[in-house]
Parts: sequence; structure tokens; C-alpha cells
Amino acid sequence: MAKRFWRKLAATAKIETTYGTDAVPTGAANAIQLNDVSLTPLAGEEKTRDLLTAYYGHQGVLLVGDYVELQGFVELAGSGTAGTAPAYGPLLRACGLAETTVATTSVTYAPASAGQEALTLYLNLDGVNHVMLGARGTFTLALAPKEIPRLVFTFRGLLGPITALALPTAVLTAFKKPVPVSKANTALWTLHGFAAIAESFSFDLGAQVEARHLVGDESIQITGRQATGTMVVEADTLAAKDWISIARAHTTGALAIRHGLTAGNIIEINAPAVQIGRPTYGNTQGITNYSLPLMFTPVTGDDEFAIVAK
Repeated sequence: MAKRFWRKLAATAKIETTYGTDAVPTGAANAIQLNDVSLTPLAGEEKTRDLLTAYYGHQGVLLVGDYVELQGFVELAGSGTAGTAPAYGPLLRACGLAETTVATTSVTYAPASAGQEALTLYLNLDGVNHVMLGARGTFTLALAPKEIPRLVFTFRGLLGPITALALPTAVLTAFKKPVPVSKANTALWTLHGFAAIAESFSFDLGAQVEARHLVGDESIQITGRQATGTMVVEADTLAAKDWISIARAHTTGALAIRHGLTAGNIIEINAPAVQIGRPTYGNTQGITNYSLPLMFTPVTGDDEFAIVAK
């Protein structure tokens, strides 16, 4: 009996030209370095019949609203060339972000409330190929000292064919080596104009991803977005920064983080109007810190944050 090995997998992803129509991603052109993968090959709902009979016993269920759910992370790094999109760019686009390129300079990903794109995703698990069509998703991002920055994606897609197919040859050279978060590598880290001594930053896109199964149409839709996050900073004096007063005043302010030093491998996270929630105290190694809940609010619309690769 043949065995299948979990670490032998390949993921490919390609933006669809027509929603729900297989874009046929290939290992040569569309491979994704996806890690810590979790696949739910047959997600959905179960309906019971609840028939009255003269005897007890399970009557089984009907599986309805079938879709596929995939989760995994990619390392947060640039493409190696300023003005060239990173290899995970299609994943960000399928999370409701618009891609804007300035040649030889930068690629920016910012929220889009209309015209959202979708992916065809293939996940080949050692010879069994699972196809997700019309996939859309959401993501979280994490930065912490001595750690590799990561984007964790969760996608839902319409159930496509599941077939026996040899693992493709995945060309992953477009995925560049990341640099760990540190004082040297992460030169800019400010919140509300204050250059904090920071312990961590987390971001959650908060996209509402819905699988819709109707008569006449089936699709995966992004129906809302509320971006939030948390920043943990050392607790300075009140004269330096009074986070509690800022929170009570409902003040919004800018966030700016720049990670990486070399052109082609610089990532910026910018937000113009971040509101601070209710701060809480903690400590690390006996040093007092604040945990600051963050709410990323728009100014004119679809501008509450941007991820920029330079």
C-alpha cells in the first residue's frame, strides 16, 4: 500500500480572468512557498432529516454548501527588485487589496471595496491535487524581534476537482530570503508620531469572507472589512507618551513601520488614522509594557493602511 508524505506538497495560485473559471496555475510560473499548511477539503454545512420512526438510530446527514478552506503562511519579504511585485502578491490581491506599481520604485497594496479579484489555487498533497476556484480570503501579519515576519492567509474557495496528479516542479526562486525583525533591520517604528521601543506588532485584515450557495450562482464574496491590530511597547513616562489619555480622547494618529535595509527587500506598513483602544499593562523580563489595541480607520475611504514593497 502506497503512503503519502505530508511534507511533499506544492501550492500554486493564479488570478482568475473570469470568476470561478480555472486559471490553470503552473509550478513553473505560479508556485507559492506556502508553509504550515492546513487544508479542509470539504467544508460546509450538514443538514439532518429528523425522521420519526419506530426505532432509534442515526439517520445520517446531507452535506450542503460545500467549499474548500486553506490556511498557511508566507514569509514577508520583497521581490529582490524594487518596483517588482513580491511572489505572494496574488494572495494579497485575492484578499481584497489593489496592487499599484511604480516602476523601479515600489509596489503598494491597499484596500479595495469594489472590483475584488479571485484566485484559482491548487494544493497538491503528494500526488492528490485539490483545486479551489474563485478563492478569496483574509490574512494576519506579525512582527516581533528575533522572529521572521510572516503573513498568515486563510482562503475559501469553491470546490473544484480532486484528482490523482503528480507533484509539479515548483519554481520558488521568486521568494526571497526574509530578514529577522531587529533594531538594525527594522529602522522605523512609530505610532502617533512616537518612536516607541517595541516588543511586537500584529495586524488582522478582518475581511469577512462568505461562501454563498444560491440557485443560479455560487461564489466566495468579501462582504466587509475591519482591520485591527495590537502593538506592545515599553511603558515610558507619561511626559513621553500618555497612551491612556490618547485612548480616552479617541485620538487617531499615524502608524509607520519600515522593515529591511536593501532595495528590493524593504517592506513598509503605513496607516494614517489609527485609533488606540483600551491599553493594558504587562511586563517582559521585568520591564513594564503597554499592550495597545489598534483600529485602522479610513480617512477618505480604502486608505486605512498600505503595505508597500520597495
